[in-house]
Formats: sequence, structure tokens, C-alpha cells
Amino acid sequence: MMKNFSNSPLHNNQTPNHIRDWNNKKFGFLSAVLLRFSLRGYGFCMASLFIFCFGSLFYQLNGGPPNILLDIRQYLGESTYLDDHGPPAPRVLPFPSQVVYNRVGKCGSRTVVILLRLLAERHQFNLVSSDIHNKTRLTKHEQVDLMRNISNIPQPFLYTRHVHFLNFTRFRIEQPVYINIIRDPINRFLSNYFFRRFGDWRGEQNHLIRTPGMKGEERYLDINVCILENYPECSNPRLFYIIPYFCGQHPQCREPGQWALERAKQNVLENFLIVGILEELEDVLLLLERLLPHYFTDVLNIYKSPDYRKMGNMTGTVRKHTPTLEALQVLYHRMRYEYNFYNFIRDQFHLMKKKIGLKSVSRPPSHQASFLRDLSLRTPEPLDEDEELETDLEDANSWLVQP
Repeated sequence: MMKNFSNSPLHNNQTPNHIRDWNNKKFGFLSAVLLRFSLRGYGFCMASLFIFCFGSLFYQLNGGPPNILLDIRQYLGESTYLDDHGPPAPRVLPFPSQVVYNRVGKCGSRTVVILLRLLAERHQFNLVSSDIHNKTRLTKHEQVDLMRNISNIPQPFLYTRHVHFLNFTRFRIEQPVYINIIRDPINRFLSNYFFRRFGDWRGEQNHLIRTPGMKGEERYLDINVCILENYPECSNPRLFYIIPYFCGQHPQCREPGQWALERAKQNVLENFLIVGILEELEDVLLLLERLLPHYFTDVLNIYKSPDYRKMGNMTGTVRKHTPTLEALQVLYHRMRYEYNFYNFIRDQFHLMKKKIGLKSVSRPPSHQASFLRDLSLRTPEPLDEDEELETDLEDANSWLVQP
């Protein structure tokens, strides 16, 4: 008798075995494929690592580490390569290699330029000092040409010129580091007023060269008359002089007002490494040495040396004297934006000294510009002639800092 195996228990048990065999074969196939790809990937990774290491070793033996390692270490902020192999490739400079000193006229810039000439020879950086003194405002094309010329100077360099702030990034050119020095606005004005007329102690007749068309009555014009009778040289906008050096080339930077003042402050915070004040010049030099050692190391020793003193003393303006207190009051009112900016710079400078821990070696003025803020601009009550002259000069000289 034939048995029906279709319903037998043995047949029912065989079905899972076939399935298991099939699954095992399928799993074995996938494992083989994955293993094959894993071995291939592993071999590829090991070959890549070997090539990378060999190339890295070859590159190090021939001049330095791969660029990618320098970039990564720079991004991470530290480098073990420096500890083992010395400095990185020469193109990577560990200090600002492009510095611009857009010096403000009659703010000690000639003193600093003399120092820079000595420092450039000692520290082997390129000093380019422009001979253009009377063109601070440039057209758009002149700006681009000048910025490209500056950028092409072999690095490291320090470029100096009387020129209003240039925004390199506006024209997609790498922005250099800016430095500058300013001084009390009235002191700067007085220095310029008498320098244009009588020059300095160098005896080069600079006043005749700079102002050949100045007539005798203008050259010997009393400064009090110039201020109190509103001569153009002693009134706005001619007195709005310092702020445009920091505001920039925009036409509105030359208009005395809040817009130019705020833009100048913003540029100082964003683009200037340091803006010092001439009244504390030794502290300025110490900070420059601290912040830019590759340019200014030993600058204070040079500044205090007898040989330098002989050169520096020849740049003092001659025949300079102080106006009356009434004239100073008028000047201060006309220069209120300049004093706002000067006070801002002085505060920022003192804050930087405090952060760095610099112990001041300079004597600040005995009186600040606030001495005149609350004074009336009207003419004081008449005094006896001798007493009026003595009182005015005494008050004025106690406030102004003599160079």
C-alpha cells in the first residue's frame, strides 16, 4: 500500500530544513560580498595611509610639513611640529607683516619716522615713507592704485604717509594693520599755525618752501586776531583735521559732525592695532614694542639716546606762543568733535595700557580739555591791562602741554 507522504509528519519537518539551507546559503553569499568589500576598503585605506605617510615624510625631508597639516594646526591653535622641527615655512609670519602708519600732521610723526629709519636698518624690515604731504584725499582710482602699490611692497613692511584712512577690503585687497598717534587738538592746531609761518630749528627755511605765496601780513598775523575775527585758517572746517584721518575717504568724513565722528571711532576699533597720544609718547613706544616687537624692539632706548635727541630737538616749531584764554575758549568750542574723538582715543589708550599691565612712564597733562567745557564763550569782564595779560597766559599755559 502506497503511503501519502504529503501529509506525513516527516514531510512537514522537511520544509523548514530547506528554508534554513536557503537562508544559510543567502547569508553566506552576503557575508562573502561584505567581507570582500571590507577587505577591499581596508586595503584601500591602508594603501592611502601608506602613500600619505610616505609623501608626508618625503615632504618633511625636503623642506617642511604638508600644507594640510599646517592649516589644521593653525585652525586648532597649536602646533607640535614647532616643538620638534623649528619654525614653519617662511611664508607663515608669526607677526603682522603689513603695517600702515597714516600719520596725522603735527602729531609727532617726524619724530616717529626718524625712529623708524633707525629701526628698519636694525630689524631688517622694509620702510616706505611717502614724500607726498599735501594730498590726503584721493579719488577712487587713486585709492586703488595706492593700495595695490602698498600691497606689493616686499613683506614685512611698514608704510607711512599723510593720508586719510583707506579701506582695503572695500576693493577686495588684504587689509593691513594700522597704527597712529594723535595729540591734543588745540596743541596740534597751534603747532601747525606757527610751523607754516616760521618752520623749525633745522634752519632749512621750510616755512618759505611750504608757503611761498604767503604774504608778510598773513605770515605775521596775530593768532588771536585770526581766531576771534574768524579768519578761514582759524575756523571750521579747517579745524576739523584729525577725525578724517580715521573716518576715511568718504566726502562726508570732511564735514564736522556726528556721522564722521562715529565712523572714525568704529574704524579705530576695527582696523587700528593702536592709536596713541603724543602727550604720553614714551608709553606709546613701549606699547608698540610690546605689540609689534619685530618692528619696534629697543625703540625706547633709541628714543632716549643722546644721538637721537640731537636729531629730534631740531624738529620743534619756532616762535610758537599761546593765545589768550578767550581765544582758547573759542577754539575749543569750534573743535568740540575733535575733542570728543581725542577723549575717546585717550580712554582707549589707557584701557590698553591697563590690560597689558604697562606701568606708565609718561606724565599726563595737569589739566584735561574738560577744563574749558563749562566756561562761558563770552568775553570776560575787563581787568587792568597788566593783570589781564598775566592771568590769561598763566591759565592757558597751565592747560596746554608744551612740546
